[in-house]
Amino acid sequence: MTSNLIEIKRVTHAYKTPHGPLPVLENLDVTVPEGEFCAVVGPSGCGKSTLTRLVAGLMKPDKGEVWLHGELVKGPRKTVGMAFQNPVLLEWRTILQNVILPLEIVAPSMPKKDREARALELLALVGLSGFENKRPSELSGGMRQRASLCRAIVHKPDVLIMDEPFGALDAFTREDLWQTMHDLREKEPFTCVLITHDLRESVFLGDQVIVLSGRPATTQFILDVKYPGERVIDGLYTPECSDMLHTLREQIQIAQGRVPEAAE
Repeated sequence: MTSNLIEIKRVTHAYKTPHGPLPVLENLDVTVPEGEFCAVVGPSGCGKSTLTRLVAGLMKPDKGEVWLHGELVKGPRKTVGMAFQNPVLLEWRTILQNVILPLEIVAPSMPKKDREARALELLALVGLSGFENKRPSELSGGMRQRASLCRAIVHKPDVLIMDEPFGALDAFTREDLWQTMHDLREKEPFTCVLITHDLRESVFLGDQVIVLSGRPATTQFILDVKYPGERVIDGLYTPECSDMLHTLREQIQIAQGRVPEAAE
């Protein structure tokens, strides 16, 4: 029986502002089974990024609890990997040195040759063999994001949190990285929470898609993704994916306070 790696239990959170508290999450319940890829979508400003910071232990909820691997999250955890829209690679380090950085922090006793072997293995999986000694500025945006993904999972975290990691890329590069992300997960299994505004991305990568309501957000709808056949980009143009995307668009309209458009 698959256990839940992430459990968010009746979480409520608000930000303090000069005009009083700004509620962003209200009685939010989310569970992510171990090994599952969970995509989270919802209206802008509904608290999606706040959700990731709570799971990572970077902040505490006002009410409710966040559990990771059966342990209450009370602060930052070394077993969480994170990838953002901006790769945030260090220009004074090579790509290889950037990727091994988490190992230097969480596994300082690990021999240097073992760290490098682990990093080189991941770089090969994402098509960056031969670029390990380049500086970030010598790589394209898509290549930098591939390196960022390697850095996020090099220490084999319990969970990978991705906050719109492909949002700043052009459409072609974005779809290419979706496929890379899927293939990487097939070879390096991990549990993932993906924040995205792209419904196609959520369906292609997700095992489940959670739709958050408008602020203060709660869980409005959960879609169990039944991807037709092998996960390749062309599958997004099948009737099955079209139906799932239509359902998600309706739910987003509801979350925005709009009446879903009538089916033609």
